[in-house]
Amino acid sequence: MASQARIYPRSEHCISRSQISENALKVLQRLKKAGFEAYLVGGCVRDLLLGREPKDFDVATNASPEQVKQVFRNCRIIGRRFRLAHVFFGREIIEVATFRGSEPEQSDQQVIHEDGRLLRDNVFGTLEEDVWRRDFTVNALYYNIRDFSVVDFTGGMRDHANAVLRLIGDPEIRYREDPVRMLRAIRFAVKLGFTLHPDTERPIYSQAELLKSIPAARLYDEVLKLFLAGYGVQTFEMLRHYGLFAILFPATDKCLATQDHDFPRLFLIRALENSDQRYADGKSLTPYFLLAALLWEPLQWAAQKHLQHGENETIAMQNAANEVLNRQIKIIALPRHITQSMRDVWFLQNKFSRTVGSRPYRLLEQPKFRAAYDFLQLRAETGGADPALVDWWTRFQEADDETRRKMTTPPKGGSSKSRGKPRRRTRPKPNTQQ
Repeated sequence: MASQARIYPRSEHCISRSQISENALKVLQRLKKAGFEAYLVGGCVRDLLLGREPKDFDVATNASPEQVKQVFRNCRIIGRRFRLAHVFFGREIIEVATFRGSEPEQSDQQVIHEDGRLLRDNVFGTLEEDVWRRDFTVNALYYNIRDFSVVDFTGGMRDHANAVLRLIGDPEIRYREDPVRMLRAIRFAVKLGFTLHPDTERPIYSQAELLKSIPAARLYDEVLKLFLAGYGVQTFEMLRHYGLFAILFPATDKCLATQDHDFPRLFLIRALENSDQRYADGKSLTPYFLLAALLWEPLQWAAQKHLQHGENETIAMQNAANEVLNRQIKIIALPRHITQSMRDVWFLQNKFSRTVGSRPYRLLEQPKFRAAYDFLQLRAETGGADPALVDWWTRFQEADDETRRKMTTPPKGGSSKSRGKPRRRTRPKPNTQQ
């Protein structure tokens, strides 16, 4: 599989050392001084060529993890599936990976599952071999610290210029080795504004089911990368197009496919737009909020079934949440603190309709009030809740004490018992369009 490398000298590319992290340069220079090869590789090279600021800087070398540790005292070896060296500079970590070999069948350092998945891969090799173990051509470009050139074995510079995302090697085999590559293909295509090469795109339709073999904890990490990086709407549409969303969120996909109106999709799009805008504005993103939105419609369906069996509203919602979350965590391992926050946002929705007496004050003190209020706003914007209720809560939050007292006083002629019966609904209109 060897190929002649094309070397792009400094005059033929736009990468400047001034764009590279000082700590990454230290790692490259010290490895070179110690007699090892050292290259920047992967997404950082790709992003530098696009004129973007890389999030991380990764280094590839012919030094083993143990040899890297000998060069850097501030180094820790991590990983089992792929052993890596992490060099620490305060809060910045430079990841250093040893070149991987292309002849794994000759070593017992690689473990392959019967379905083709790569379970462990610690076979070390040369630069020429390492290239062919990477996923996409635009991620297989090496910036050489010795002469500041870019080394390209796979045509990655050409694909980069043409905005094409192409898998290295046989796509069907590469997806079988690691089905998460299908998710990475979608994520990179959306993030970079690239198109999928036809050979890279074609197998996704038929191999989407392979994602079911991926550990749920790993899929959780991938879902966060997919939806919380500022491109949630486009990512959602592409995942649905290729049948991957149905693997990740089957209950949600079923709701989207069987509804005879567009509310669930509109609500999801609005929630994704909200997250994308927060990312663009540099605001913090909370995974539980978007995950609560992604599973809101399955929760409504499940709750309706429990209500039909005679359960009261509170118990129906609790049982529905248990069912929906128990099914989902088998696919994507949502941490307990995330699922608890999702429940808080969900269960507070019905409490917004209680606007008389002391209940609004108690609701205002709930730790997840603001997130639940934002969730209610999204529902109202897409026809899932009463806009008048959102307006009431907006005014209540901003009102002074006297105005709040008037807002929560029962209307004259109303039953004085209404305050003392916490389960009595005093406002029948809200949430009728759930």
